Amino acid sequence: MHPAATRLASVPGPAARLVLDFLLPPRCLTCDARVSEVDGLCADCWQKVQFIEKPLCHRLGLPFSHDIGDGAWSPQAIANPPPFDRLRAVAIYDGAARDLVLGLKFGRRRDLARPMGRWMARAGNEFLDRESILVPVPLHWFRLLTRRFNQSADLARAVAQTCGGQFEPGLLKRRKRTRQQVGLTAKERWKNVRSAFSVDPARRGDLLGRHVVLIDDVMTTGSTVAACSKILLSAGAASVDVLSFALVDPSHTSSTEPATS
Repeated sequence: MHPAATRLASVPGPAARLVLDFLLPPRCLTCDARVSEVDGLCADCWQKVQFIEKPLCHRLGLPFSHDIGDGAWSPQAIANPPPFDRLRAVAIYDGAARDLVLGLKFGRRRDLARPMGRWMARAGNEFLDRESILVPVPLHWFRLLTRRFNQSADLARAVAQTCGGQFEPGLLKRRKRTRQQVGLTAKERWKNVRSAFSVDPARRGDLLGRHVVLIDDVMTTGSTVAACSKILLSAGAASVDVLSFALVDPSHTSSTEPATS
């Protein structure tokens, strides 16, 4: 802890907050510019975030250029309906949103999970409640050993703290160490993750008849969350929705494709 913060520990809350903000002013989560509130973005970075708002595809959460009615499906959802019910995301994977994802995953900025999780809880408020089971997309044990944390689990924990859902990081397992998905076609991605996941046999009873919200940091083609959803449904889940922080624009996948879990 910063020495100034240590000395202020015995000072009453409001007064300490004022003094601490003066000595250590809040900084933008991505560019380090001064901001008015903790865990916020500066005006420049905020403007660079392409937040996903309605109108959007009911199934895949893809933004529409104009409103075509509630419950409308995008051409992608019609052509290839996903196994999950709905997918929602905070923003398009670009600009400050991309910086946040990369900062959490590879910059080890685990402090970013809290504000990112709060934004995710708002994006998924139509299907999040206290009865939801929040399951992060798991890492293989070897990758977890080398990275030391699962960014999707950190996000799922933050979402659960906001909406009151049941955080279950150990329910879904990645039993096969898959190759990196970067550069693979959609068909190759699906083959890569097929049979990669399983539900802990001892936890199947906890899953039976429950609503699951699958949590990931960024969704590209959807092959990983689709594989996870199929396993969860086959193990007895009543329904699965997907909540991601960022969504890769389908028209720019090749140029903005992120490194995957």
